[in-house]
Amino acid sequence: MNSKELAQYLEATDGIAKPWLLVQLRLKKLEERRVTISDSEYAEQLEDIYQDLMNLGEWWRGIEDKVF
Repeated sequence: MNSKELAQYLEATDGIAKPWLLVQLRLKKLEERRVTISDSEYAEQLEDIYQDLMNLGEWWRGIEDKVF
């Protein structure tokens, strides 16, 4: 699945409201651009995505049935 297909899937399934799925989309887009960017830019963007994922924290605690 490429980033366009993943984005269409997220739109069709209301995945846009699920931040962890948006992280997956960002990772897919970064993977697709990997050959066109420098190692340092790749590492910087990967670190940014990782930090955003860590900032999500445990927001899902207590509502697992609704969000997963």
